[in-house]
Amino acid sequence: MRRGRSGALPRGTAERTLTSVGPAGPAGGSASGDRAGPGPASERPSPGRREASRLWHVTLSVSGAEAPVQEVRRALEQLAHDHPFLLTSRYANDHAEIRYWEEARDLHDAAAVALRLWGEHRSSAGLPPWEIVGLEVIDRETYHQRVAEGYGPPPASRVGVHPY
Repeated sequence: MRRGRSGALPRGTAERTLTSVGPAGPAGGSASGDRAGPGPASERPSPGRREASRLWHVTLSVSGAEAPVQEVRRALEQLAHDHPFLLTSRYANDHAEIRYWEEARDLHDAAAVALRLWGEHRSSAGLPPWEIVGLEVIDRETYHQRVAEGYGPPPASRVGVHPY
């Protein structure tokens, strides 16, 4: 059953419709054969089943007041020791960029972990009191597609902590 929305459509939209979904059948799908939600049925979690984790490429950028570059390097090396998934860190005396892979259920979870990373390890790793000024979280497929097309970040082949 399709219902059209009356009135003018928002700019950039050719058509806006609402799709009615029938009651769930015995297999958890709809009785009418319509999809019960976004994505194929194999990607939707079934009741009682935990959703599978995915890999997300995270780039976290931090910046703040100047700090001795040797202390920044030591702190990032300690962070890499505390958080062993770190691929690479680049740093200067007033900013740094950390790149790593995160395993999470969805983008929201991966971003939440990334946004806590700097603050949670600030005292244990001796990180400078910088603020997060940038965050990019992309799925594995998008990362590899960008690299293959030549416009994404270069592959993190140099694992470790490096100056800019």
